[in-house]
Amino acid sequence: MEVMFLVSRVESSSLLRAFLRACVRGQVDYCCFLTGPAAALALDPDIGALLKTATRSAVCEHSWERFGSGECLVPLGSQTENSALTATTHHIVSL
Repeated sequence: MEVMFLVSRVESSSLLRAFLRACVRGQVDYCCFLTGPAAALALDPDIGALLKTATRSAVCEHSWERFGSGECLVPLGSQTENSALTATTHHIVSL
């Protein structure tokens, strides 16, 4: 994986959108893990659509229980998945 976006802040949503669009345009292999309050970003239809273009994406299941609502449109994962993504990624962008 070329780039991993590790997102823990809801305030990073506009940056995340811009970075994900840039990855799509540049055909960059990317993944994303949403955790903490940023789990709620999975409710954003634009971010959800962009995450579908990712090689892998996940929302921390415990964070979703706390900050999400209803059915999550992004696969739920654990911090173990976060670690696995980190181990296979060349660059990590933390937002």
